[in-house]
Amino acid sequence: MPNLKSLAKDTAIYGLSSIVARFINYLLVPIQTARFAASGGEYGVITNVYAYVSILIILLTFGMETTFFRFMSKEGEQPERIYSTTLRMLATTSLLSIVLVLALLQPIASAMGYADHPEYVAVMYITVAIDAFMAIPFAYLRYQHRPVKFAALKIINILLNITLNLLYLIVLPTLKLNPFGIYDDQFTLDVAFVFYINLVCTVCSLLLLWKELRGFRFGFDGAACRRMLKYTWPLLVMGVAGQLNQAASQILFPYFYDGSVEEARAQLGIYGACIKIAMIMVMITQAFRFAYEPFVFGKSKDKDNRETYAQAMKFYVIFTLLAFLCVMGYLDVLKFIIGQSYWEGLKVVPIVMAAEIMFGVFFNLSFWYKLTDRTIWGAYFSGIGALVLIIIDVLFIPRFSYMACAWAGFVAYATSMMLSYFIGQHYYKIQYPLKDIFIYVAVAALFFVGITISNKFLPLWAELIVNTGIIVLFVAHIIYHDLPLKNLPVIGKKFK
Repeated sequence: MPNLKSLAKDTAIYGLSSIVARFINYLLVPIQTARFAASGGEYGVITNVYAYVSILIILLTFGMETTFFRFMSKEGEQPERIYSTTLRMLATTSLLSIVLVLALLQPIASAMGYADHPEYVAVMYITVAIDAFMAIPFAYLRYQHRPVKFAALKIINILLNITLNLLYLIVLPTLKLNPFGIYDDQFTLDVAFVFYINLVCTVCSLLLLWKELRGFRFGFDGAACRRMLKYTWPLLVMGVAGQLNQAASQILFPYFYDGSVEEARAQLGIYGACIKIAMIMVMITQAFRFAYEPFVFGKSKDKDNRETYAQAMKFYVIFTLLAFLCVMGYLDVLKFIIGQSYWEGLKVVPIVMAAEIMFGVFFNLSFWYKLTDRTIWGAYFSGIGALVLIIIDVLFIPRFSYMACAWAGFVAYATSMMLSYFIGQHYYKIQYPLKDIFIYVAVAALFFVGITISNKFLPLWAELIVNTGIIVLFVAHIIYHDLPLKNLPVIGKKFK
């Protein structure tokens, strides 16, 4: 229990910062969907470009976050040298890749469908290359158990992003001022401003990490570099394949949609806006990951580690199911996050959220091959999942539009999750409390049906009352079975 309390404490800090950051970041959605209507397709461009970004960030970090934690805690390694070596590796690959992309900018932009706007690609790539490099200083903060600074920097970045988006997408166009604050009645806003703003915010974050960047001074260890590359390459394959499960649909959609380019971008924009509501599950998984990765590698020598991992899995499932019910219960309120012209795509939200829960379970299961240095298995699982997703997208996007994307992700994550569980039990057996987990899933499914009926047939005020009652019942189930009030601090004294 002390170990789980430590994990819970760090998860709470990362989680709170992630919740605050994501909540603030959600403000970008109403700003951008208000400025760019669904029919215009601009939000489809944003969705498409950032899908490429999510793949590129994996390629440019090439699994070094997890590798960094593994080697920082490994016997015989010098942490300062490992940190410096990792920094130098990422800095070199990021700089070289920027030079290469800028040299081949026009053909790359043409292949992506932006031949008339190569600046989208240039600005996006420079931003993602800097972000990839910054992953290591941020990982170093996690290694040092400094979640407050980690959280503060992330929130500062997003606050700046929101401020600049408000200024350049709402205030200046309303006042008919151009980007330099000069009156221009003919000025037309371009979606490129979204990408320029992101670049400015990224550079500011890099400057705020100047203390962590002093790690360069510890030199470069060539032997450690080779050992790290040997460990990390399967993680790169796994990471790319895993991210394809999240981003491939947004990349493939314009190529396979049965309609014009403009219509494809409009439909993709609707899908991209609606899945933002489902991203609360990504937020929870990310917060758990930030705390769980250093926790697992730090505990890898403890005798009770497998029991702890099993309990951590159970509580992850419990609280993600609770989040799922909360989002679905208040969906008719949350939908105002996005512009009304995008509401027709809300039907994808429960599918995408369920898929993200399975992705989180897959992440929890992944430690059996990370701890046993069999990372190649992660590449197999993610690769098979990505292949399943791509096949479904290619076959069904022409007929079912973005609904095919939602179900493709669901099936892909389910495939990767099941493969990892069954093969993992052979190499690194963990007695997960499957019966308890299945009961929670069944109860949540039953309550979801109740919420769905409520949302369909009741007026908003009655719907919110009923759905709140359903959520309270689920919380009561959690408290009764796994969080008895007598065991809680302060509150527990009243129940003893």
